[in-house]
Amino acid sequence: MIQRKLILPAALVILLGACASPPKPDSYAALLENPDGSTGRIVVRGSKGEQLIDQARSGAPLDGSQPAAPVSAEKLQRDFGAALAARPPLPERFLLYFDSGGVVLTAESAALLPKIIDSVTRRPGVDVSIIGHTDTLGKAEANAILALKRAQAIADLLKEKGLRAAALSIESHGESNLLVRTPDETPEPRNRRVEISIR
Repeated sequence: MIQRKLILPAALVILLGACASPPKPDSYAALLENPDGSTGRIVVRGSKGEQLIDQARSGAPLDGSQPAAPVSAEKLQRDFGAALAARPPLPERFLLYFDSGGVVLTAESAALLPKIIDSVTRRPGVDVSIIGHTDTLGKAEANAILALKRAQAIADLLKEKGLRAAALSIESHGESNLLVRTPDETPEPRNRRVEISIR
């Protein structure tokens, strides 16, 4: 669907330019920075040329008639404010670490629990995934059980603190998905973790 003005991923802009009816003269594509601050690039191909947009907060007409130029924050808000406000929140990911051999969180990780609950409560119909992991100390079968206990312990703790999720999944990866690659029988604190994804 081509609207009067567009902010779209590069692949979609190129696809729309190739298969849609000619854009209105004042239609343009604009490029915004990614949540991490990086910027990609898009190519606008139209009946009057091809333009590259590779600077954040720049735009070019969809007909390709003019090179990319900066677009003011006010204009971006006026043209795309409703679309930007309708975007769902980006997924969030948290890593919680454990003392060796059990389900006791490190102090730094325990301090993250209120932030996790806050992230969940800000989202309607939230989906939470909790995955337990271990380091390579001990047998793989025992580590799979320990990782599941860690994931379940965190789920129970979050529920006690008010977690309300539309969907909650709990699973174990044991020692099979190491954050830091180590040989067998290596105590690595960063591998003793639970990963929480909120979307």
